[in-house]
Amino acid sequence: MLRLSCRALRWIELSIAVAVMSVAAVAQQNQPQNIGVAPVALTSESYTFDTAEQHKIRVVVVAKGLVHPFSLAMLPNGDALITERGVRLRIVRNATGRGATLDPGAVAGVPQPPAFRGGGLLDVVLHPKFATNGLVYFTYNKTNAVAATPAQQQAAIALARGRFDGRAVAGLEEIFAGELKTGSSGSRIAFTADGLLYMTTGAPFGQEAQNGNSVYGKVLRLRDDGTVPPDNPFVGKAGWRPEVFSYGHRDQLGLTVHEATGAVLAAEHGPNGGDEVNVISPGRNYGWPKFSFGRSYEGPRISDVPLAPGIEQPLLLWIPSIAPTGLAFYTADRIPAWKGNLFVGSARRGEVPRTGGLERVVVNSQLEELRRETLLTDLHQRIRDVRQGPDGLLYVITDEDDGALLRIEPAP
Repeated sequence: MLRLSCRALRWIELSIAVAVMSVAAVAQQNQPQNIGVAPVALTSESYTFDTAEQHKIRVVVVAKGLVHPFSLAMLPNGDALITERGVRLRIVRNATGRGATLDPGAVAGVPQPPAFRGGGLLDVVLHPKFATNGLVYFTYNKTNAVAATPAQQQAAIALARGRFDGRAVAGLEEIFAGELKTGSSGSRIAFTADGLLYMTTGAPFGQEAQNGNSVYGKVLRLRDDGTVPPDNPFVGKAGWRPEVFSYGHRDQLGLTVHEATGAVLAAEHGPNGGDEVNVISPGRNYGWPKFSFGRSYEGPRISDVPLAPGIEQPLLLWIPSIAPTGLAFYTADRIPAWKGNLFVGSARRGEVPRTGGLERVVVNSQLEELRRETLLTDLHQRIRDVRQGPDGLLYVITDEDDGALLRIEPAP
């Protein structure tokens, strides 16, 4: 019988992962280059649309000049913190009022970007007691060295926190880091009412999502200082990282908490269709990469059946893909027809560039879907995040070369 050393097995796994990523990259590169609609510049101060239940809404361009923003955090004073993917943290002053301004410089004191694609800043979230402790949390991809080629680049997902004084972040400390892996993916964080922090990690290629010793392809559950709660489902179990709360996830770019029930919801990219929003339950398996509603980028189905015994089914499903991003429940009274609705950012529909928008999903008190509506598609922007502001209105960011912060409000 042939016996392989751990180093040999790891080398084989790494080679397979690189090969899979290379095939996917080639498949995407071989797509026709003229797919998609022409980009739309946001030249007006606001845009008015009709919607199914609120009817007239006005979308106000609060600020422009952001470079591929990834995450948005609304501050209690009406300012907005925005991460530019991989690079820096920006602040929009008076985002909820008139005359909002984007500070020209970056906010100092945040994790510095490494020199590779996909490295650097991702999510930004305020501590639930931010008003008294000033703590801000960041996820980011870091590395110890720069590889010769992107296919060989290794990165580790990390979590840090620091205190924001209105101008800069001070006392930044890394409180969690995963293992180094080939490639990188996105990550989101959210706090529940008990003060615990949930963090998503991606595993779009390879078998890491089913590997208990890897933090990738998981939802992690941590205390606010980065330590592990003792009631996590895999604490003390051989072959499992104690931070793991759920597993079998692909690429999760949205995360939110349902205030009324405490349920944690994560948005997950399928490969080509099969995008999901999942209710995250402790210790449960969500199927990737063995079970999926999606297809590979070349066309064949990922699996003959999308579900099996012991595999959690999604709360919401999109076929074709919408490339789901930020998640937010609307809980305010400024737009009463939308109260209790779930909003899901969308980067593009059906693999067609510049077809993004904002999904509005009406759910009942048990989070069961009643109906859906797609908003903002006429703007042809990649919506990367959506948040409720302290003024009770919705805010979204557009992931473009000239990205924007937009406010959604009832039209007069």
